[in-house]
Amino acid sequence: MTPDLRKALEELGREISPSMLTGTTALFAPLAKGSDPIVEVTRDLQYGDDPRHRLDLFRKADTAGAPVLVFVHGGGFVMGDKRSAETPFYDNIGVAAALAGYVGVTITYRLAPANRFPSGPEDLGAVVRWLKANVAQYGGDPDKIVLAGQSAGATHVAGYVAHKAHHAQAGGGIAGAILMSGLYDTLSCTPNPFHVAYYGDDRAGWGPASCMAGLLNTAIPLMLTVSEFDPEDFQRQAAQFVGAWGVAHAAYPEMHYLAGHNHLSPAQSIGSEIKSIERMVMGFVKRVTR
Repeated sequence: MTPDLRKALEELGREISPSMLTGTTALFAPLAKGSDPIVEVTRDLQYGDDPRHRLDLFRKADTAGAPVLVFVHGGGFVMGDKRSAETPFYDNIGVAAALAGYVGVTITYRLAPANRFPSGPEDLGAVVRWLKANVAQYGGDPDKIVLAGQSAGATHVAGYVAHKAHHAQAGGGIAGAILMSGLYDTLSCTPNPFHVAYYGDDRAGWGPASCMAGLLNTAIPLMLTVSEFDPEDFQRQAAQFVGAWGVAHAAYPEMHYLAGHNHLSPAQSIGSEIKSIERMVMGFVKRVTR
């Protein structure tokens, strides 16, 4: 993170606004390396019945028995996609995973309000089942799947980890999970229209969607991040998780404070010359899939 880039991100503000989102993308799109000729991309593989049950798969031709990194985009539960024709995102993560020797996967999933909780963990269960059955033919090891999500995507990954009813197999069938600026406790988050769209109008019914207890009790390795310029609610959720984990385990969780970053920039920095987040993510995948 350069001083000039940090200053520009700070000036965009903490709140998730159109100007922050477009401004961050404008800063990071020119830094992305883009596609690479040695990376093969297979588009729009169908992992379920819904039109949004699609995934893109990234690999080098000689990949075999490799870990599989799955990225789940954000978008407040109501928007977003695995790929933008106008920007490098989120092909940047699939390409970076492939260049690291992994199989990279980016997915889309069903959106709220037409699809409410537990559609997120249900869709991730479908993704994991599809990968278990099919990823070996693309050079991936079905026993070395790592799920990674940002914002709403992190909440969906957390939901999959926490709620065993939606696991593709006993234990979840994944080697690890990366949660970047997610919401984990529906009982303490500050309600907004995006939450209502996904969890419903009746706040009294939000309790079963909380991920906190399941995350504290999972055997799946976790890595979490929170950004310096994240909105207050994400900061509070990260701090609450750290405190609860400390009480439950008498230890500190793998929670990374991303100095100089905002809510969107960590995922967009992957595959650029800003290497710290990419090294952290790829290093976690390597550690949990040995």
